[in-house]
Amino acid sequence: MLVVMGLLGAAVLVALILTLGSANRQRDRALTLQAHSYDVMILARSLAGTIARSEASLGRYVISGDKQLGRLYFDEWVLAGTQIDRLERLTYDNPVQRPEIARLRDAYASRGRELSMTALSTNYGKNKQAYARFYHAGTAPTLAVISTTLDRLIARERTILDERSTAAIGSVERSSRIAGTLAVFGVLIVVGAIVLGWFTIRAVGERADAQADADLERERAAELTSAVERATTELRVQEAKVRQIQKMDAVGQLTGGIAHDFNNMLAVVLGGLELAKRCVTVDVAAAQRHIDSASEGANRAAALTRRLLAFSREDSLKSESIPVAALVAGMSDLLDRTLGDSVTVVTQDTSAAACVRGDRLQLENAVLNLAVNARDAMDGRGELTIATGAVTLGEGEVGHCAAGDYVSIAVGDTGSGMAPEIAERVFEPFFTTKEVGKGTGLGLSQIFALVRQADGEIRIDTAPGQGTTVTLYIPREACAVDAPAATVERVADTVVAPATLTILVVEDDPRVLAATTGALEELGHVTIHCNDPLAAPALLDAHDGIDLILSDVLMPRQTGPEMIAALAPRYRDIAVLFVTGFAGDANAREFGGHEVLRKPFTLTGLERAVAAAVAADRPATLRPIAAE
Repeated sequence: MLVVMGLLGAAVLVALILTLGSANRQRDRALTLQAHSYDVMILARSLAGTIARSEASLGRYVISGDKQLGRLYFDEWVLAGTQIDRLERLTYDNPVQRPEIARLRDAYASRGRELSMTALSTNYGKNKQAYARFYHAGTAPTLAVISTTLDRLIARERTILDERSTAAIGSVERSSRIAGTLAVFGVLIVVGAIVLGWFTIRAVGERADAQADADLERERAAELTSAVERATTELRVQEAKVRQIQKMDAVGQLTGGIAHDFNNMLAVVLGGLELAKRCVTVDVAAAQRHIDSASEGANRAAALTRRLLAFSREDSLKSESIPVAALVAGMSDLLDRTLGDSVTVVTQDTSAAACVRGDRLQLENAVLNLAVNARDAMDGRGELTIATGAVTLGEGEVGHCAAGDYVSIAVGDTGSGMAPEIAERVFEPFFTTKEVGKGTGLGLSQIFALVRQADGEIRIDTAPGQGTTVTLYIPREACAVDAPAATVERVADTVVAPATLTILVVEDDPRVLAATTGALEELGHVTIHCNDPLAAPALLDAHDGIDLILSDVLMPRQTGPEMIAALAPRYRDIAVLFVTGFAGDANAREFGGHEVLRKPFTLTGLERAVAAAVAADRPATLRPIAAE
């Protein structure tokens, strides 16, 4: 009997040990599965937060135009992609969640394309378009798909967690019932309980030690993260400083060449006037030649100034018919000054004087940007080729181009070339292969947006060690004079001012005031001097019959448009002519449809502008008069 009881007690003890061991294993498995489910849910919530921060950064970038915010948006969006990859790895063994991950990835890709177009519009400077796209993106279905998919994924993971917890609890309850049945043999399992208690205490101690180690590791990770964030912030500050230094270096290189040209032009002007003064009483013909030479030098300086203003984006955007070969030829001086003497520029033209429609300044900026990139790829020394041509493409022959006639502009270099994986990403905003501080990664993305808006395409031919050629394909159109420009010229040529006008001249610079009134009096008009725009109302009250107000734009105490706006309620019938050396996008709307004459101007140009201003019947849009 004792042997039987001993065997029975041993059997009960073994059964109890096996039951409690099974319960422990199921509990550990349940805890592991619960931790896995919590990881999935936490990662899904983190993904939602990352996408929200990325879109918030994009919104601030659209409003402020700050490139750092654009970079923050891009980094956060890439982080969201890596989080989706981690989420996919965590749920790879769950066939229920895999379709949700695929749907989430598709929505993420679609959302990325929508936000990328908003970023491109902001990079390109089209703020209204960027605002509209960002608003549309905020109501786009892809955002709802991402949010719904994440909620559904979390809800399903929570359901799975509940099922697992229920199963674990049921298993523990079954084990408890078995243990209760065996409890009647408690005397036989006391030794087993003591042993089990010892093992339990040991396991709890090990877990406490593991928890302490985990807490220590988390603290170390937090310290490391903080150090990385501080280093990243410092790196960005230094990058901004280096970028500013590079910008100033480029400006210095360009202005040095411009100063040289201006000195040459001023030498022609001053020398011609000096020679004219010496022989004006001796040889009138020679004096006339010297004066003509000085005038030519002054006109060249004025043309250079207008070109600098245009290139710096201070003039309004104008869509016009542009002969590409002539445009490239006209950029030769600018390219020489910008690229330096170590780069040889070779131009080739097979376009047969073909034209495209667009903004001349945008196209010039695109060609210059490609040329600068080519120079950097050649380390500032090599041969740069700019080839223009006319081609006929079939459907889909180059990218998304429709079948038709196109003008090509190819910029090639003899640099190091690019690998295929790099060439595929060059048009992404903020992507650059240059060193830190050497570029923003926005130039090629702006060119991409320009060409796509013109329904064109870009092709890159490159290979490591074989240089790079970037070719722009832009739809061809018949070369013709733009209708609006022709209308302005006809108005300027046909209108004739009355023989004598009474003109109030408002100009704060006494020399310019004297020169302008002298020119008007030479044309037979009566002038009233005003060197302060705040004194204009009193002069208008004191002089009856004033036919025209000729006003400078930028004056210290009050601008010309502000003065005219204040006078408009009382003097609506008096014609207005603005004279300025600067009239760009920033203030074009302030002119209220009045005529604008650009400085410097000739006597003939002034006469035509006065005639156009008097003849104009409150035009709805600004009509600048070209100086002659």
